Amino acid sequence: MSDPSLLRFRAVVEAALAQLESRRDEVNDLNVFPVADGDTGDNMALTLRAVVQEIDRLAEAAENRTIDEIGRDEIVASVARAALLGARGNSGVILSQLIRGAAEELASRPGELVDPVLIGAAMARAAEQAYGSVREPAEGTILTVVREMAHRIATELAHMPETRLDPDASADHQDALIADVLERALEAGQQSVERGPDLLPVLREAGVVDAGGYGLTVLFAGVVAALRGSEPPELAHRRAARVTRPQHESSTYRYCTNFAVTGTGLDARRFVRALEELGDSVLVVGDAATLKVHVHTDDPDAATAVFADAGAISHLDVADMHAQVEERAGRLAAAAAANGDGQQPAPAPNATCGVLAVVSGDGLRQLYESLGVHVLDGGATLNPSTYDLLAGIHAVAAEQVVVLPNSSNVFMAAERAAELSEKQVVVVRSRTQQGGLAAAVALDPARDAAANAAAMERALAHVRTGAVAPAARDDAAGRFKVGEAVGFVSEQIVAWGDPAATLRAVLDALAPEAELITCLRGAEAPLDDPAVAALAGDGVELELSPGGQPSYWWLLSAE
Repeated sequence: MSDPSLLRFRAVVEAALAQLESRRDEVNDLNVFPVADGDTGDNMALTLRAVVQEIDRLAEAAENRTIDEIGRDEIVASVARAALLGARGNSGVILSQLIRGAAEELASRPGELVDPVLIGAAMARAAEQAYGSVREPAEGTILTVVREMAHRIATELAHMPETRLDPDASADHQDALIADVLERALEAGQQSVERGPDLLPVLREAGVVDAGGYGLTVLFAGVVAALRGSEPPELAHRRAARVTRPQHESSTYRYCTNFAVTGTGLDARRFVRALEELGDSVLVVGDAATLKVHVHTDDPDAATAVFADAGAISHLDVADMHAQVEERAGRLAAAAAANGDGQQPAPAPNATCGVLAVVSGDGLRQLYESLGVHVLDGGATLNPSTYDLLAGIHAVAAEQVVVLPNSSNVFMAAERAAELSEKQVVVVRSRTQQGGLAAAVALDPARDAAANAAAMERALAHVRTGAVAPAARDDAAGRFKVGEAVGFVSEQIVAWGDPAATLRAVLDALAPEAELITCLRGAEAPLDDPAVAALAGDGVELELSPGGQPSYWWLLSAE
């Protein structure tokens, strides 16, 4: 390029990312193939974000060296590896291969300026690389779109008055020429996206275009805008035509599992058959030193075990596709109900940090969600698996996450999930759901996970918790029998017997120095709210809310 630094390259990639971010939810809601999990926009954005971060790292280390001084091979290898490691899902992995193919071609001719001829070669190589990464390519998808964009450039080159640049061409002239050829490719991409439903029946049945193909045109529009210093070319907005639940093969598996393998002498083909015995949508791409693996499976442990002797596993990410399908359907239904014109509300800005809380009970779920917390249903025993937690972490709309386990039984699984996740995750050792609520109030989405975790720990230090539950078994010491009330403060039994008397004893124990006691009513609580309110002592405000928890009659916290 005329500018020998990485700055112009970064500006183009950043513009593509910004444009994709602006329509990320729109791309998500189109996603029905290979499974309607609603995360194609997320996955493509994460891949591009990893590239931007790697370019920043290279620029910082370059110390004013030019691209050729740094080494084009080094830049390509670093950017391609960053895209690969940052990729999630089918769409992210395929986009990483497009980036690898294009980057390798652009860097293959040191000393040459990037011009329409080189752009055409890069697009052709990107399409070839992407097709080669998929064992059974499906037409009507992002693969078709990039192939037809590359074909348009090859055709247009014969009719363009200027296709090569002199070595002394200005940066502005170079940018204008590249923007012109890419806009022609973008036109072909839009037409290809339109034809997608004719090629892929599941798109036609759902009334949508392919999410990945549309996402590709969105990011190319951002590139053209950056090169011209103007608004991006106009693209039609694509909304999901109707709420659908396509029943095709991939929806039978629960977990979208992604991870990296680093080692020596790695051969992607060696591992594909074993993965296909565990699930479908298998992608294994990379090189002899680094592979990125994607598979839909019910057993992520077995998938990683396939590579036990091959190298080190990292960047593990697990998404619960069943939950994603339900969330997507709910989001589309809510948008359709709230907007008479069928247009969905604009997406909220991305947060730096989010919270995942393990919860049981509809009322508790609603309370946590009102605080902006993503909820994982822990079931009656509040005991999710490591992979349930990993999937929950993935579903939080932030790259840093604080986990509130809300039970000491969940600590080990939560900390293991934090270790495995490629996100930055901090576990706050909340022991109860009611205590976790007090901690969740301290969330500031603009702060990082460490700062939020510290604030939540401080909040927990000022909260005392209590509970009343029916005894699950007879007490060995003879204090109570199965079904009788048992009262706790912290984790110590303080009362038992009659429900009203036991609840009163717990309230009295929590009352000293308390300004507010929150009481969450369980699904089978034997007293109504007025009866509970009458048990509270003078001088303490009692706030009653439905919790819906299955195992405890009342959960209490004092602040």
